[in-house]
Amino acid sequence: MLRIMKSAIIATAALFGSSYHSVACTGISLKASDGSYVQARTIEWAKGPLKSEYVIIPRGQRLRSYTPTGDNGMEFSARYGVVGLAVVEREFIAEGINEAGLSAGLFFFPGYGSYTPYNSLHNRTTIADLQFVQWILTQYATIDEVREGVKHVHIVGLEPSAVVHWRIGEPSGRQVVMEIVGGKIHFYENVVGVLTNAPGFEWHLANLNNYVNLRPGSADSYTLGSYQLKANGGSSAMHGLPGDFTPPSRFVRAAFFVNSAPVQSDGFDTVMQCFHLLNNFDVPIAMENPDERELPSATQWTSAIDLSARRVYYKTAYNNTVRCIDLGAIDFARVEYHSKPLDGEQKQPVTMINIE
Repeated sequence: MLRIMKSAIIATAALFGSSYHSVACTGISLKASDGSYVQARTIEWAKGPLKSEYVIIPRGQRLRSYTPTGDNGMEFSARYGVVGLAVVEREFIAEGINEAGLSAGLFFFPGYGSYTPYNSLHNRTTIADLQFVQWILTQYATIDEVREGVKHVHIVGLEPSAVVHWRIGEPSGRQVVMEIVGGKIHFYENVVGVLTNAPGFEWHLANLNNYVNLRPGSADSYTLGSYQLKANGGSSAMHGLPGDFTPPSRFVRAAFFVNSAPVQSDGFDTVMQCFHLLNNFDVPIAMENPDERELPSATQWTSAIDLSARRVYYKTAYNNTVRCIDLGAIDFARVEYHSKPLDGEQKQPVTMINIE
């Protein structure tokens, strides 16, 4: 039975990876005037429900990585308690935070990233890409510690097309993007605070130069010959901002939204602002997969993590009510390792207003 379960997990990872073209994640980050730092994101998958769960990992929990041949990868024990939002299986944390305030998330990176080939001789130091977030959050408190730690492991894919890249953030507001190309690990300081998918992060930064004319607000009037040109509406200085759902367009749109957003006073208001901004990136189901009729949206859930307060907020396509998990209220020395669905019931609650 155990062998069947292991095989099923690997098969599920392969299914997840083979549908990478249906994944369109958008990540943003904002800082409040009181210093609170928030990382938020959407996660999309248009091929069916992702079986998304929240995961609680206690300190001291023994864990083991999968490899392409089974659950025979690196063994490790959790140094820090973790709350994560996982997809497909509870080991595959797509976004999470540990009790030290380190936060990380994975974003699909098809066609550009490439890991070193899997070698069973390295199993004792092998970590699966989809478990990388689980590993670093249970082991490290800072970005610099992660950068040192990855020098001593082999990161492999469970399925060839399911290549990912990662963002890693600290409560200070520092965030890096980690990509593996040609088997070589690259770290980039994320100076714009956003991340999507392919191409690579440096390409996305260079592409922003094509939009140097964009500004918040309205464009000035202009006389063309003897004809007076005037803006037809507000925000005309942003005319030309891409509005489609491709990764390059979402990156540009997110970068301008984030860097023109008013700074909020505290972490909670910043979390709410992140949800508001990310509403602009919800992907209608028919945009990615016209054959899927059961999902309410390709955007299956949206999360915002307050790294300073150690709180995880999320809402789903089935229930837009924002829910919160407070790491400060969890005794990570006693809590059990467990996971539960993000939605207890896949239904949107509605508050009725009684008119007297």
